[in-house]
Parts: sequence; structure tokens; C-alpha cells
Amino acid sequence: MERRQHSRHSAHTTCYIQIPGSGGRVCRARNLSANGAFVETENLGLRKGTLVEIAFAVTEGQVTRIHRRTAVVAHVTQGGTGLRMESLAGR
Repeated sequence: MERRQHSRHSAHTTCYIQIPGSGGRVCRARNLSANGAFVETENLGLRKGTLVEIAFAVTEGQVTRIHRRTAVVAHVTQGGTGLRMESLAGR
């Protein structure tokens, strides 16, 4: 059963994850949606529920925008980390 509210879009973009207490890491986003991302990560020691900052670029036509979001780790697998981004309401 699909629980996503927004469609995922295949993405092959570089992103930067700021991890509290251990600095940041450059990773690749595999897919993005309005509410989340799946990021290819090696063993970063992230646990479900950890709050991180994520920054990534999205190109729309000739315009490239940098998006910065607070996200919570939703799940961790051998292939990467699923992140649930904070709501954009009120921004």
C-alpha cells in the first residue's frame, strides 16, 4: 500500500547532508519528492529519528535553485537513507 502524499521523481543530483555533531557529507540523491528523499549513503552512523539538514540543487529549465531543508531519518538500509523533510507550510 502506497502511503506517499507526493510523487517521487528520479533524481541523480549531489546533495549535502549536515549531521549534528559530525559535520557534513556529500552524497547522491536517488529520488526526491516534496516530502522526502532517498540518498545513497555509506555507513554514516545515522539512526531512525535523527534530525539532519539537507541541501540539494534542482534545475527547472534554465534556472537552478538550491533547496535547504530540515529532515528526519525515516529509515536506513544498506543502499542508503530515506529522509522525511519538514513541512513547507508557513515558508
